[in-house]
Formats: sequence, structure tokens, C-alpha cells
Amino acid sequence: MGKKISLIDRIVKWISDYAIENSISSLVIGVSGGIDSAVTSTLCAKTGINTIVLNMPIHQAESQRNLSKMHIDWLISNFDNVIGKEFDLTQTFDTFIDADLGGEKITNLARANSRARIRMAALYAISASNNGIVVGTGNKVEDFGVGFYTKYGDGGVDISPIADLYKTEIYLISESLGIIEEIRDAPPTDGLWDDGRTDEDQIGASYEELEWAMEQPESISEDLNDRQKEVMKIYLKFRNSNLHKMEEIPVFDAELID
Repeated sequence: MGKKISLIDRIVKWISDYAIENSISSLVIGVSGGIDSAVTSTLCAKTGINTIVLNMPIHQAESQRNLSKMHIDWLISNFDNVIGKEFDLTQTFDTFIDADLGGEKITNLARANSRARIRMAALYAISASNNGIVVGTGNKVEDFGVGFYTKYGDGGVDISPIADLYKTEIYLISESLGIIEEIRDAPPTDGLWDDGRTDEDQIGASYEELEWAMEQPESISEDLNDRQKEVMKIYLKFRNSNLHKMEEIPVFDAELID
């Protein structure tokens, strides 16, 4: 019987195969200081392919900025194929937000999403300049459960190596990869809000609870306890409101006749 290939090795091979089949020279990843981008960037680095990791602060908390820098430094010290860069996009963001958009008031949610979309544009500019692809960092709960990402922001990617993994699985992988402890211990956050709110603050449930909800029928059973019912309500609320992100873009069928 042949040796069983680890999940890490399988993902690394999947990334490598895609790059080779599509004549890709570079893998480009935004590194936020969180566990998902740390794991994804490390998996990319393990391919041996030119890996460009970008720290792109926008009014970022110093703690998040430092975690991103620490991880990039760790990658560079461990992998010869990694290039790390920091692009402070704060001024770009401020210029955009302060622009006259027809007198429209930009809401706080729109401001947060604009941060993600500006970063996406930067990632693709670097990718296009290096015959690369943008590698996504979303996990299974975010990408296919509650749609907890910005459409055409961090959802704008070319491949998604960890999108079929739950957060708990990503934490297990992070230990095997040797991701620094400070990142593994940091509360998950999208880093899009000035008040530093965590993902759990925004959603109202932990990733472990949302993983549980994803495995349940999409209904609220009387057999559930009060907290489980609350989690299911939260899960279904986010899922239903964000389905437009997770489904294909509707296209008018010109040949369809009533």
C-alpha cells in the first residue's frame, strides 16, 4: 500500500498543478495577519513557485499590521521563493472616500467593503505585472456557508485552496505548518472596521457554531436547545441575505420564450 498523502501535500500539489497547467509564474496573496491568509500563503510558498505576499494596511490597527509583517518575515526566512511587500493604501482609500460621488453619502458598510475592493485591485495589478494569479484565503464557512466576504473584494480571486476547509481544520493545518503562535491565538477579524470588531462580534456566533449549523438541515428543529436555535437563526439570516454572492450571476436568456 502506498504512503498516504497528507492534506497539506495534496493542497500544495493542487496549487502547483494549476499553475503549471495554466503557465502561471507567480502566486499573489494578501496577508492580513489572520490565520487563513497565513496558512494559504504558506501553502503557496511550499510549491516552490514565486510567491508574492502583500501587506496592504488601510487605517489598520497596529496589532494587525504587526502580525502581517511578522508572518511575511517568517515566510521570507523559511522560503527562498517568497517576496514580501507592504503597500499602505490608506491615502488611496481616503482619496476615494473623499471624492465627490454625486453627493452620495458613503455608509460605514460601503466604506468597509471599499477597503476590500481597493486591496483586490492592488492584488490584481501585481498579479498582472508578474504573470500571476490571485490566491483566495476564504474558508468553507465564509465562502459557502454565510457568505462572509466582500463581493469583488476578498471574494475576487482566481483560485481558492482552503475554501473546502472548515476553520477548525485550518487551525490544525496551521500547527503542522509552524504558523507563529501569535497569529494562531489572534481572534479572527476581517480588519475592515475602525473599531477592531472581530468576526464573531459581527456575526454573533463562533466559527465552531457556524460549522455545526452548516451540517444541519436548513430549518430550526424543536429538538435543538435555545443556543442552537439562536445559532441556526443567525446562520440562516446571513446565508439567505448573502446567497447572491455564492450563486452564479443571473444572466438574461435572450432565447427564452414564454
